[in-house]
Amino acid sequence: MNDAILIAQQNSYDAQLARFSFLSSYWAYKSFRAELLPSVSLTGGLMNFDHSRVEARNSEDGKINYVDNNSLTNSLTLSVEQQVASLGGTLSLQSYLYRLDQFDYKLTTYNTLPLRLSYSQPLRSYNELKWRKKTEPKEYEKAKKVYLEKMEDIAIQVATLYFQAISSQSDYSQNVSKYSDLEALYKISEKRLNLGTITKSDLLQLELSKLNTKVAVNNSKIKMDDNMFDLFSYLRVTDYEDAKLIPPANVADMVLNADEVLRKAWDNSSHSLTQEISVLTAQQNLAQAKSAKGIQMRLNAEVGFNRTADGFAAAYSHLRDNEIIGLTVTLPIFDWGVQKGKVMVAKSKLELAKTMKEQADQDYVQKIKRDILQFSFQSEQCRTSMRAQEISNERYEITKKRFETGNISVTEINTAIQELETAKSQYISQLQAYWSYYYTLRKYTLYDWDKHQDLTVDFDKLVQTNGK
Repeated sequence: MNDAILIAQQNSYDAQLARFSFLSSYWAYKSFRAELLPSVSLTGGLMNFDHSRVEARNSEDGKINYVDNNSLTNSLTLSVEQQVASLGGTLSLQSYLYRLDQFDYKLTTYNTLPLRLSYSQPLRSYNELKWRKKTEPKEYEKAKKVYLEKMEDIAIQVATLYFQAISSQSDYSQNVSKYSDLEALYKISEKRLNLGTITKSDLLQLELSKLNTKVAVNNSKIKMDDNMFDLFSYLRVTDYEDAKLIPPANVADMVLNADEVLRKAWDNSSHSLTQEISVLTAQQNLAQAKSAKGIQMRLNAEVGFNRTADGFAAAYSHLRDNEIIGLTVTLPIFDWGVQKGKVMVAKSKLELAKTMKEQADQDYVQKIKRDILQFSFQSEQCRTSMRAQEISNERYEITKKRFETGNISVTEINTAIQELETAKSQYISQLQAYWSYYYTLRKYTLYDWDKHQDLTVDFDKLVQTNGK
């Protein structure tokens, strides 16, 4: 089963979906981190030729005339921008060069802005970047934990499919063996009928059991093929004709401390992060609604140098200083209570998120405690079922020999066969439950309780391997 789980965690479609989902979160987080760094851009308008008639107004009498325009413009702008996350403003540094060629006048004009430092700062406004600095790292950490949990989901699914295949494989093998035994017993019973030590009714009952078993052989073969296909299809393995599944026998007598399991679950699983993010998102929406209410202000300021000249060198000499500062204000007078309503909605959703978090935490703890309790009994259940299987098998062999010697009836041999079938089925069922609980607890805690270490993955290697 461990081999099957490793194959599925590497090869299955669910594993691929888990990797792609994590990579999406990884690149989203990397993109956010890049937003916190300065951005450098170079833009330009090159070879913009304009030969047309343009509108020109006389400065003295205001009369509008249309004159010929025959010009070529080129411009280049180098800019560096940095967002200030703590304040929500934007700091910019720019350098600008513009050239105008007017061919009709044989005139070339340069307009330069060698340096301009500007800053734009909203006042009493919603600072999205500040909130994202709180939520984005948590989203990325959650993505890591979700990936590990999906790997454990794959293990749970493989265990389910594996034991279904083992159960059907065992049923088929058992039915084949049962049919062979019944056929041999039927031949013995035919001889005993001639000797008068068995009735015709007993012989017919044995023959009926043999025929029913023959039908069961065919049905169990079909079921086994279907379950084997389901398992290996999930693993995405096509060559499995000679595969023989071995049930895991290493059922450890593991005793888990409930407090330790819960502590690991809170520390390692994605549950606490998911609930924390939901509350943070509600708080973020409330802050946004509050910031949109009331007076809005924005401060804009810049300082720099500029120059206009006929030559390139002259455009960068005797620079003139350039300073601009201003404050824009928007004051809503009456909005029919729209913004107030949005704030109240956001407050209600925040209280709802807190209540849902509390309820989700309680349900989560209760579910873990229930699974811990069930797992604590499961190893004993497996050992008991194994012993029952051994006893039923030994009893069947004894009963079969006694039937061959004519000491017991057909009913007793059929009862022994049914008890053997029930014991084998129960043992496999208890094994499946044990491993299902084990991997479920691993998913809750992201902790290997056998090796006593946290589950982890080399995420850098995962990105390098799958992020190309």
